[in-house]
Amino acid sequence: MSAAADAPETSQRLDKWLWAARFFKTRQLAIAAVNGGKVRVDGQGCKPSRALRPGNRVEIHKGELAWQVEVLALAKQRRPASEAALLYQEDEASRLRRQELVRAARENAQHSPRSRGRPTKRDRRQLESFRATTATE
Repeated sequence: MSAAADAPETSQRLDKWLWAARFFKTRQLAIAAVNGGKVRVDGQGCKPSRALRPGNRVEIHKGELAWQVEVLALAKQRRPASEAALLYQEDEASRLRRQELVRAARENAQHSPRSRGRPTKRDRRQLESFRATTATE
């Protein structure tokens, strides 16, 4: 083995890191997000092949949620979520904003009426009789 093979990596592709840190389920989703401008490194747009190093600041947007993290470590492969969380440190303001959005979404979901799916035969008959009575009036 050569010395280069034994040396720890000092950089990693952005798309691989996003996948290993579990921000995206697949590398293809990470690539699509980077190409779509949803990921910025040190405040600049970038390509999926961008070399990422510890100390870089990464902004990630997925739907309404946004993360602002600092890269702490690199990963050769995807590991469990508990280990993936050690690869970065999220800004306190970013974490609080994201938690507030999640809390608000949960509250809105509790207050919205739930659809029970298709009406039953009895419900359908009641609807038809109601429509027939209102149409004749």
